[in-house]
Amino acid sequence: MQVVVVAPEATSVAARSDARLTREICGVGLLERTLVTAQRGAASEVLLVWPQSLPLELAERTLQSRLLKTTNNVRLVQVEHFDPNTCSSWTNLQDQLEDQFIWLPWNWVTYARALAKLPKLKQSSPDWGGPTLASKTAVVSVANPRPRIGSAPEGIAVTSDNTADAAERFLVAHSGKASDGIHTSFNRWLCRPPVRWLSHTRVSPNVVTFTGVVVAIVSAIAFARGNYWSYVAGALLFFVSGLFDEMDGMLARIKFSDSPFGTYLESHADSLSYLLLFTGITIGLYRQHGGRELWIGGALLIGTVLALVITTLQRKRAAVADRPTEYLGNFYRKLEQDSSNWISRVVRQAQGFQRRGILIHYVVVFTVLGGLPVLFYLATIGAHLTWILALYYNQRFFKQATTGGPLGKIQVTQERS
Repeated sequence: MQVVVVAPEATSVAARSDARLTREICGVGLLERTLVTAQRGAASEVLLVWPQSLPLELAERTLQSRLLKTTNNVRLVQVEHFDPNTCSSWTNLQDQLEDQFIWLPWNWVTYARALAKLPKLKQSSPDWGGPTLASKTAVVSVANPRPRIGSAPEGIAVTSDNTADAAERFLVAHSGKASDGIHTSFNRWLCRPPVRWLSHTRVSPNVVTFTGVVVAIVSAIAFARGNYWSYVAGALLFFVSGLFDEMDGMLARIKFSDSPFGTYLESHADSLSYLLLFTGITIGLYRQHGGRELWIGGALLIGTVLALVITTLQRKRAAVADRPTEYLGNFYRKLEQDSSNWISRVVRQAQGFQRRGILIHYVVVFTVLGGLPVLFYLATIGAHLTWILALYYNQRFFKQATTGGPLGKIQVTQERS
């Protein structure tokens, strides 16, 4: 669906320095953020209406930004003047409009999923100050076009310093994923302050990912010391490394810097963190209890490596190469469609426990309560069940690699953590 964004008149911008088009919200210029959000909200085309009172060079510079220059679905139209409350403005623009379109104010800060849900709302915002679903026939034929009063879409219009701060808090609070559960939502709540701070720095999500790996290395060293308090320190450090795993994805979504490479990097970082954790625990328990723990640890590491390798193969089969973030969404959908199979029902309920955002909580709980050996044995069993089930579902669901068929057409709903 077409999205229409109208830049403000030069007089209104000049009168309010806090509402300038280039004002950064979480590190991205306001107008640029609006256009990219429209693109990611499944817009077939973004129509940018530019008044003649504003320098055209500003529009061209915005469209040549790193986030916009790689796409070709933003169309720039220059007009003498535009007022959404007057029929004549819409009439002059009618040849550029689709039969139905989304009106998106240039200063409206929201996230792509909220914008994509807009056409499903029964009503729209009561004025042109917020996003609304509009009809070309209605806006060009009514003397004083007004959206109907109803449910307001999610987002914040940036009109002052206070609303800019509120918009940043809103973005950070909604930088998770639709599939987040209780554990992950709590993790993201802890991450909000550092993520907002990082969004105003040059630190990239990949740097955050690498930092999490460094913390995981220190955690493994602590576990390897082989006494209770070092175990507790290792568990807390592993929890912190898991928070870095949450922060990289949150930061990537806020700054529109997510990519297939970032997704694969995060996946490999998670894999390395698991290996570091179990290696550290194995060495620590061996020092504390003796050789039997070394054998169990070896079995755990073998199971972990097999699970990681086979799951990586499954990811490649379950999603197209340039959209690896679709993997979990595709896999969950398959499990739900296969709910008549008791194995699929059990796996769908238990699968979340192998996610790092959940595991970090149980590592802390088991360790503090003195149950690290129990976690060690459960992890060994779970690792081998994981690779066996991955092989099973590779054959059941993903025999052929995805090449852009039905799975490749699923809308992206999953991203890096």
